[in-house]
This record gives sequence, C-alpha cells and structure tokens, in this order.
Amino acid sequence: MTTPQNPLGTELHKALFSKPESDVPALTNRFRVDLYRWMCLTRTLDDTMVTMWKQGRGLGGTFSGRGHEAISVAMAMALEPDDVIAPMHRDVGSYLVRGMTPARVFGNLLGRETGPSGGRDANLHGMGDLSLGIVGYVSHIPQQLPLSLGVAMSFKYRGEPRVALTVCGDGGTTTGPYHESLNMAALYQAPLVLIVENNKYAYSTPLHQQMATFAIAERAAGYGLNAVSEDGNDVEAMYLCVKAAVERAREGGGASVIEARTMRMLGHAIHDGAEYVPKELLEKWEARDPLVLYRRRLLQEGRAKPAQLEEIEAWAQAEIEQAVAEAEAAPFPDPGTVTDRVYA
Repeated sequence: MTTPQNPLGTELHKALFSKPESDVPALTNRFRVDLYRWMCLTRTLDDTMVTMWKQGRGLGGTFSGRGHEAISVAMAMALEPDDVIAPMHRDVGSYLVRGMTPARVFGNLLGRETGPSGGRDANLHGMGDLSLGIVGYVSHIPQQLPLSLGVAMSFKYRGEPRVALTVCGDGGTTTGPYHESLNMAALYQAPLVLIVENNKYAYSTPLHQQMATFAIAERAAGYGLNAVSEDGNDVEAMYLCVKAAVERAREGGGASVIEARTMRMLGHAIHDGAEYVPKELLEKWEARDPLVLYRRRLLQEGRAKPAQLEEIEAWAQAEIEQAVAEAEAAPFPDPGTVTDRVYA
C-alpha cells in the first residue's frame, strides 16, 4: 500500500495565516549561520548519543531526532527569553538553544547527578528546567498541550506579553486532549503556539492508518485557530512561520497550530529497528536532510564560506566530545537522596 501524500502547502499558508512575513525581522547572514550552528550541534549530539547506546554506554532509553533539527532549532530561535517552551523527545535543538549545555544533556542520559533530573530519569524525558523557560517533557503525548495551554492562560490572566510554545506528533492529533485543548485555546484567544511534528509515523502506525484526512492544519483551522502547514526540513521557512505565530500571539492575536512536515529517520527509540518503514520513503527523505539542504543553500547563496561551515562542524564535534567526557566523569547521585524531588 502506498502512502498518500499530504496535499497541504503554501496556499494554505497564504489562506489561513494572515500575519505577513514583512512583520518578521529580516534574516541576516549572521543569523542564518547561527541557525546552521545550532542544527549542527544538535545533529552531532544526536549521532553521538545513538552511537553510545549501540556501544552499550547508555543507561536508559534514547530517542533520535535525526531529521527534526530544523524544527527544533527554528522554534526555539523564534522565542523571546521570557517565553516558555515545552519540547518533546525529538527536540534537543530547542533545549540547546534555550541554554541547556550538551554536558547537562549527556549527564541526564547517563543518569548522573549533573543532569537536569539529578539522575532520576536517564533519557530525554526528564530535562525540564524552568530557569531556562523549559517545561519537562510529558511522555504521554499530547498531555503537555493542555499543560502548555494552562501556562499560556496564566500569561493572559496576568497581562504579561509572553507566549507558550509546545509540540506534539501526528499521532497526538487523533486524541481527545488535543481537540479539547485546541477548542479552548481558540475560545479564549490563548497566547499559545503548537507545532505538530508530522513525521509520518506514530511509533509504528503510518499516517494513513491514523486518520482519513491528512489535513492536520486545516482541521485546526476549523476550531477558529490560525493554522499553517510548513516544510519542516526548511529551517528558514520554519523560523519565519513560527516567529510570525509567536508575535501574533504576543500581540493578542490568539493561538496558532503549525504542521511541520518531516520524517522520522530512525525508529521510535533505539530498540526499534523500524523495519515497517518502506525503504523508498526513507530514501526520499534522506535526500531532503535539513542539514545537507541548508549547508548547500548557504554556500550557493553566498551566505557563508566553506571554511566557515567546516569550522562550525569541527567546533560541534569538539563540544560534544567534551560534553561526553564531562558527563562520564560526573558522579552518580547519592542513593540516600532517591526520594528527593519525587512527588508521585
């Protein structure tokens, strides 16, 4: 059975998303290079993490975000420091952009006391840090959507010009909390932005077995929300799209849903070989690797020089190697503190 193609694209963007891109600050070459820098650091961390788990050097489970780097980096770059973000397990780029160091990420992955959860959650789930405006990932998707709606409504009640942004996957859009939250967000004009990472699979269930229509953004518009479907492998398009949604929410224009079209390039988690994914589909999306596409674009448009990008790539590798060394040298938590910060 062939997988139907999502029919949505730029026309839906024009029809449903009314804030003009002219209201979004222009992208300078320096900003574009920074986008690549964060994407490169994110990919290097991801590749290293997967390699370590295959070598038996990991502790808990791990979830690769390969192919999602443009989404996770763009959405965090579009926020202001006082905004709040609730990322998912494939959004490591968001954690990094918000200020979480690679050493703290690996500290969490390796169950060390230096990780955000203090060794209590040895994977990407337990990495919340409210001092960085990061709400820890709620693994039962999309339960962090109603939570983030509550955060957004608290901003509205207090009259604060702040925005909450969260993420769910395509599978999450078929659940009750998703639709209940969208209805309430539209009704109360919440300063909320939701990114739906449409990566074609909810664990092992393909999109065409989840829903009769692929119009995820169009369904959200039916609630009275600002809605758009965007190329999740184009970091500049994602940034401009999210930035417009964030500023619209900040100015009282209500909530938005952005469907980011991408592909999960590895299995649900490290234990999942994803044999159920057609080889041709992976080959198609491998040709649209967000880092490869953006590197090529920066060079072709004269936004950066080869040596500049090579320096960034070497920097990212050195940063991640140092982070792993720091994490592996860090102590495990004191067993006597096992019940500290545990509430349920």
